[in-house]
Amino acid sequence: MSGRAILDGLRVVDLTSGIAGPYCTKLFVDAGADVIKVEAPAGDPMRQWSASGATIAAGDVGPMFAYLNASKRSVIADLATIEGRDFVLELAAKAELVIEAFDPGVIEGFGMALSDLHAVNKRVSLISLSRFGRGGPWSNRTANEFTLQAQVGSTDYRGIPGQQPVAAAGRLGEYAIASFAAPAALAAVRQARASGVGVHVDLSQHESMMLSFQVFRQVTAMYDPGRWQGRSFEVPSVEPAKDGWVGFCTITAQQFTDFCHLIGAPELAVPELMFAEARMANRERIWAKIRAFTQERTVDEIVELASAMRIPVSPIGDGRTVLEMDQFVEREVFVDNPAGFKQPRVPYRLGKVAPVPFGRAPKLGEHTDRVRKGRAAVPRGRRDKRKLPFEGIKIADFSAFWAGPVAVNILGALGADVIKVESIQRPDGMRFSGGIRRPDSVWEFSPVTHSVNVGKRAVTLDVANPKGHALACRMIEWADLVVENYAPRVMEHFGLGWDEVHTINPNAIMCRMPAFGLSGPWRERTGFAMTIEQASGLAWMTGHADGPPMVPRGVCDPVGGMHAAFAMMLALEHRERTGEAQLIEVALIEPALNIAAEQVIESSAHGVLLSRQGNRSPYAAPQGVYPALERDWWVALSIETDDEWARLRAALGAPEWAGDQRFATAAGRHEHHDEIDEHLRAWFAERPRDLAAETLIAAKVPAAPLNNAYFVGNTPHHQVRQFHQWMQHAVAGWTPYMSFPFRWDGDFVRFACAAPTLGEHNHEVLSGILGLTDAEIDALREERVIGTRPAWL
Repeated sequence: MSGRAILDGLRVVDLTSGIAGPYCTKLFVDAGADVIKVEAPAGDPMRQWSASGATIAAGDVGPMFAYLNASKRSVIADLATIEGRDFVLELAAKAELVIEAFDPGVIEGFGMALSDLHAVNKRVSLISLSRFGRGGPWSNRTANEFTLQAQVGSTDYRGIPGQQPVAAAGRLGEYAIASFAAPAALAAVRQARASGVGVHVDLSQHESMMLSFQVFRQVTAMYDPGRWQGRSFEVPSVEPAKDGWVGFCTITAQQFTDFCHLIGAPELAVPELMFAEARMANRERIWAKIRAFTQERTVDEIVELASAMRIPVSPIGDGRTVLEMDQFVEREVFVDNPAGFKQPRVPYRLGKVAPVPFGRAPKLGEHTDRVRKGRAAVPRGRRDKRKLPFEGIKIADFSAFWAGPVAVNILGALGADVIKVESIQRPDGMRFSGGIRRPDSVWEFSPVTHSVNVGKRAVTLDVANPKGHALACRMIEWADLVVENYAPRVMEHFGLGWDEVHTINPNAIMCRMPAFGLSGPWRERTGFAMTIEQASGLAWMTGHADGPPMVPRGVCDPVGGMHAAFAMMLALEHRERTGEAQLIEVALIEPALNIAAEQVIESSAHGVLLSRQGNRSPYAAPQGVYPALERDWWVALSIETDDEWARLRAALGAPEWAGDQRFATAAGRHEHHDEIDEHLRAWFAERPRDLAAETLIAAKVPAAPLNNAYFVGNTPHHQVRQFHQWMQHAVAGWTPYMSFPFRWDGDFVRFACAAPTLGEHNHEVLSGILGLTDAEIDALREERVIGTRPAWL
C-alpha cells in the first residue's frame, strides 16, 4: 500500500469560512493536498461555534471547526487591503486551486478574478461557491440553507397536508454544494494539468439543492401533466418499536409486498397501494397494521426479521447510538480527532493508498510567516488538446437507482464515455420507481432514471447467462472504470467481484458502493438513501420536536455519489502516476455519517445530544415557516445576523414590538422566539404568500415562498442561466434535464444525448466496441440475452 498521498504536492488556497467551502477543502486535505486557509483578522466565525451552545474558551476552537479544518494551515489576510490582496496573489502564484464563497462580484472587486489570478499563474483554477451562481436575476439575492430548501420545493412536501411543513435539518444544502464542488474542483486540476490553463468553476447552492432535495419533480410534471403530490411522507418510514424507533424504506413493489408479509398484513399488498401517494392517503389504516407489529418488538428483533427478508431497514441513529452500532464499530468508522472528540474517518477506502492521518486544526494565522517564506511548484501543463478533463476515460456502469448512476454521470458530463449495463431480466429498479402511470413503456418515464443517466449509452446483458456473462467480461476488458452499487453478494454471485474484475482487466479501477460496506455484520443488508438517512442520524434531526424522526428524502444519494466520484478521480490520478489500478469502496452510509458529524462531535465533545427542533435552528432566530393569507400556503423566514434582523424590522414597517431590546441580539431572539413568532404569524396571515415573500426579499431579508416541487423548474433565473438542457428522448419526448450545478468557464457542461432507453445502444456497442456480427446480435436477442423491453412484459 502506497504511503504517498494522492494529492501530495497540490496546493489549495481556501478563502472560505463556515461549512460548505471548508468541507470541500477538507476532502482535498484528507487526500494529501496542502490547504492554506486564508482568514480575516477576526478569523472564521466557526472557530467559536458550538451547535449545543457550549462556551468556547478564548484561543480555543469549537469542535466543528476542528473537524472541518483539521490538517490545514492558517494565514491571515485582509482582502480589502492592497497588502492582503497581494499576499493572496502570491499564494495563488504557487497554487493550483483558489476556492472562494463570496457573493458574486465580491472576489472580482478584490481584484482576484480569474484573469487577475492568471496574471500571476496561468494554471490556477478558481472555484466559486454562492447561493445562486453568477448570471441571472437572483445572483445577489439574500438566501440561506433554510430559505433555499423552501425555494426548491423540499420543505413544502415534507409533512401532513394542512399541518406545518418541516425542513430537513443539519444544513444539508451546505454539504450538497460542497460535495458537488470537490469533484468539480479536482476535475479542474486535471484539466489545467493537461492544458496548462486553469478554469473558473462557478457553483450554485440553489441548483445543487434542486438536484439533491426534490427527486426531479418538475420532470414528473412534464411526463404526467396536471398531476402533483402535496405534502407527504413515506409509509412505512420511521416507526415506533417497543424500545425506540426503527426505519423502513420500501422503494420497490416487491419490497412493499414483503413488508406487508413481515407485519402479518398480506391483504395490504394490493396493486393500488404500490404507489406512495396511495399509501399516504391510506396511512391510518396501514399504520394500525404496522404498529401492531412494531410496538410489540424491539428494534433489534425487527431489524433481524426484516433484514432476513431483504427489506431495507435500520435502527434510527443519533449522535450517541451511531458510536455503538456494531457495523460502525467493526469497520472503525469513528476515530479520534486530535482535539479529543470522535469524528468519522474519510468516507471511502482506496485499496492501494493508505489514508492520511488527521492533523490538528490550525491556530488563527499560525502559518502566516512560514507560508510567506515557503515555496511550492505548480506542475507544468502538457498542452493536451482535450476539451474536457475525462475525455478518453471509458466506464462500464453496472450501477442502479440514484447514487451509483449520478457518481458516474458527473464523469460522463466531464468527458468520459459511459455505457450503462442492465438486463431485461432485471432492469435498473429506479425505472419503475417514478410514480408515473402509463399504459405502456412505463420504465422509460422515471424522472430519476432520466436525470442521472443522461448522456450515457445503454446495453442490456443477462449476466446470469454464460453468453451475457462473457460479454460483460469483454465490457470490463474495454473499461478504465467499473462501477456498481448493489449489495456485495450480487456482483460476487455473478463472478464479477473485484478479484475477477482485476483478473479480467488489471488496468481497470473498480468502484463498489454498497449501502453499508464490503465488510461488517451489515454487509449484506440492502439500503436506499432513506435507509442511510435513518441509520446515520440525519432522520433523527429532522421533524417536529414532539413528533417522530423524518427522513430528509434522498439527499444521501447525490451526496454519496459525489464522494464516490471524488474517490474515482483520485484513483485515476493514482493510476496515471503509478500505473496501478485499485479497488475503491464507498459505502453509502459513510459520506452520510460525515455530513451528520456534528451530532457525534457535539455529543463526544460536550456531552450534548442534539435532537429535532422542527423548523428552528441554533444558527438562526427567528426561523420558521409562517402561514400566509391563502389556505395552506407558507413563507420561510430565517434571520442569522443582527443586520438581517434590522432589515426585517424595516421591511415590517418598524412596528413597536420589533424595537424591543430583548430582540436586539441573537441570544435574545432565541430566548424569546415564541413571542416573536406570534407577531410574525399575524403579519404573514394578512398577506398573500408571494407578496409577503417578495416584500422581504426586496429588503434583502432571507425569505422564500414554500414552493411545490412540481412547479419550481422554469424560473426566470433558470431561464437566464440556461440550467435546463432540453433534449428529445426516444420514448418520453422533450425532457428538461437539469445540468450539474456548476458553470465551467461560463457555461454548463453539455450532455451528449438524452437518457438512453432500455438497451437502446445494444447494436452500437456490441458491434462497434465488441465486434459482434449482426447475426450474432440477432441470436442474442432471440435467446433474450439482450433486449429492449422487460422480460416479463
